Amino acid sequence: MNRIKKIIFVIVGFISLLLGIIGTVLPILPTVPFLLLTSYCFAIGSNKFEVWFKSSKIYKKYLENFILNKSMTLKQKIYISTFADIMIAFPLIILDNLYIKLFLIIIIIFKYYYFIFKIKTIKV
Repeated sequence: MNRIKKIIFVIVGFISLLLGIIGTVLPILPTVPFLLLTSYCFAIGSNKFEVWFKSSKIYKKYLENFILNKSMTLKQKIYISTFADIMIAFPLIILDNLYIKLFLIIIIIFKYYYFIFKIKTIKV
């Protein structure tokens, strides 16, 4: 991969890290998806930043369990799912296209299936 793409991944990684950190304080932003994006971008963009991020407290607190054990707390699941539902509700309400609405409903159903049956729920 060329140097410019790696730089773009690192920049996007830091932007998503910032949004993830803000999400730890603001209940409007979901923390885990932004931190997952950070981890992905750093893994592609820079080994140095990937190692640094994986040794950080924010990674250990919010992502380590999910990455290693495919598990989340019930609170994390509810929070992420609710935020995703709110974001998907906007086009469901605004758009008139039946096919897009059906597609979004299928996404919601798949999301619930995945969260309930594929991600273990752990107690903290």
